[in-house]
Amino acid sequence: MQSRVTSLSVIARAVAAACIFSALVTGCVTEPPQAKIEPLACPPLEKPVCPAAPGPKEAAPPAPPVEYRGKLEAAAWGDIPEWGKESLYPSLDAFVKSCAVLEKQDPWKGVCAGAATFGPASPERDIADFFQLNFDPWTVVNPDASTSGMVTGYYEPLLHGSRAKSARYKYAIYGVPPDLLTIDLSSVYPDLKYKRLRGRLEGNKVVPYFSRGDIDDSAARLAGNEIVWVDDAIDLFFLHIQGSGQVELDDGERIRVGYADQNGHPFRSLGRALIERGEIPAERASMQGIKDWARRNPKKVQKFLDKNPSYVFFRVLPDDLSGPLGALGVPLTPERSIAVDSRVVPLGVPVYLSTSYPNTAEPLNRLMVAQDTGGAIAGAVRADFFWGFGDAAGAQAGKMRQSGRMWVLLPKGYTPPAATAVTP
Repeated sequence: MQSRVTSLSVIARAVAAACIFSALVTGCVTEPPQAKIEPLACPPLEKPVCPAAPGPKEAAPPAPPVEYRGKLEAAAWGDIPEWGKESLYPSLDAFVKSCAVLEKQDPWKGVCAGAATFGPASPERDIADFFQLNFDPWTVVNPDASTSGMVTGYYEPLLHGSRAKSARYKYAIYGVPPDLLTIDLSSVYPDLKYKRLRGRLEGNKVVPYFSRGDIDDSAARLAGNEIVWVDDAIDLFFLHIQGSGQVELDDGERIRVGYADQNGHPFRSLGRALIERGEIPAERASMQGIKDWARRNPKKVQKFLDKNPSYVFFRVLPDDLSGPLGALGVPLTPERSIAVDSRVVPLGVPVYLSTSYPNTAEPLNRLMVAQDTGGAIAGAVRADFFWGFGDAAGAQAGKMRQSGRMWVLLPKGYTPPAATAVTP
């Protein structure tokens, strides 16, 4: 009898265990056999909980706007019009000045050393051979695959001024103000490699620097940064465009000033503004035409000057320079130096320019050197021809607006980087 009870107890425990197992698996409730054992209630199964759907991803910040400027395509020497027909030594001499910067780069060491061996008495044929043996030509190509562009001119003007402000000398040439900030974001945004932001602190915020209108409206904004005072607002405006000049003081002394920095605002053409407002016809929008308009309309001058918000700050240059300093940091050579868009044409390199003399169809085919840049010089086939110092140079520069083509000369075996998009 005891063994039977024991058996029943064992059976009951087995059934209970089975129920627990079944409950865990199926969620059932099982009645026990006839033995008096409390019924077991299996716990209900929990409903599976689905994970919450992920919300929308946070939008990434928009990439900086970019545009494609142009490229260099391999060419042949036979593509270059009238190669070697004009004296090459002045161009070679200008290139040797570039070598003060270029020779620090391996591809240029050999050609710079070779260029330095020539002198004014060297045969022109030998100089032509030097270029052909050591360089390959590359055609400058626009984004639309065309190879023609605009060639303008610039020069080093002479202004008249004084170190003290007076009723005659009342327009200041300013040095770089101490509150001008330059912000370089290229380490974070590589697309901004060629972009430098300018601004100033207002509390704990960086805001745009003062525009031309702001500065001209309140000279107190830059008080204490005057280098010299000049007598003509239009001459000063064109000094900003040229980027360098000489000032003859009232005691006969001359000082040379050159570009030091800029307020960060975009350049806007005064000539275009005058044309759009019907002040002058398009054919009169040369430097000479604009100066003539200004002298006839003195009350309108400031209003139109302020339409170009860009403002240039200067520094005094050494007296012994052979010419004004370009963006490369070497003196410019009259009629052999050009300003280019360095995002396509590297600074310092020889560039063969095929264009024409100002307001004529007379060919001007010449080996130049890319030694400068400018706010209005943007695009692949785009050059500014440096004519030199003084009124005669200014007469040529002011009316030059010609079509042209360009070939860059690079050391043999050197391939320029592939064209890339850059910030506008």
